[in-house]
Amino acid sequence: MIWLIFAILAPVIGGFVFGIERKVKARIQGRMGPPLMQPFYDFAKLMDKRPMMIHSLHALMGIMYFVAEWFALFVLFLGNDLLIAVFFHVLAVLALVIGASSVRSSYSALGALRELMHMISYEPFMVLMVVAFYLVSGSFNFKDILNSQAPIYQLPLVFLSFLLIIPMMLQKSPFDIAEAHQEIIGGPEIEYSGPFYEAIYTGKWIEYIYVFFFVFLFGGSNYILGSILVIFAFLFVNILDNSTARLDFRKMVKFSWVVLIPLAALNIILLALWR
Repeated sequence: MIWLIFAILAPVIGGFVFGIERKVKARIQGRMGPPLMQPFYDFAKLMDKRPMMIHSLHALMGIMYFVAEWFALFVLFLGNDLLIAVFFHVLAVLALVIGASSVRSSYSALGALRELMHMISYEPFMVLMVVAFYLVSGSFNFKDILNSQAPIYQLPLVFLSFLLIIPMMLQKSPFDIAEAHQEIIGGPEIEYSGPFYEAIYTGKWIEYIYVFFFVFLFGGSNYILGSILVIFAFLFVNILDNSTARLDFRKMVKFSWVVLIPLAALNIILLALWR
């Protein structure tokens, strides 16, 4: 029941996390930053704008992105297979790509292609990580993982790789390649406005919960350790975001497939042999 309530409130919790992130980012840059509630002020302002759409498919895919992101969390928190949650996350990203590709905007189309590069970089790793959790707990259910010994002790290389995958998933520097505001002005979301942009905006809040919940799973039955890992990952990603320059998308894909995925695979192979 607690997890169901958590899933229902995920957009609100994600909004607060987004607000905290903006404060942290501002402090790192020596600024005061916006109020903690600023994401919700933005939400109200966007919802008050007149709905404008380029065409119905573009608007529908924006809403589908939000719905699929939220549904992935429900699948996760209602005790279903972690792989199914990953599958719905893939659907969410594909909805964003289809919507962005359907308009005659070079920025949007380029952003859609780059979004696909992101997906190719991190989704295979996500599947490997779920397999790693299965090896440790014997189950794809998150409750069984949370009842097992902290997976981080057996999966240190998987956790290390995931720390560097998170910026790819949340579009943070040096992997903020799909949005790249200085180059393609937001990429796949550039042509959305008003309530339809709000759906994308809120979907990204939910993605924060999705990503950091996987970090929490590395703590297993030790919830304090899981919480420490979440705080550490949050600060690490923000420091990295504020101290690095954007890479080329080829370097992102190469880094993931040549370094991170093999590192996680090595950890899984060693664990399987040890058992």
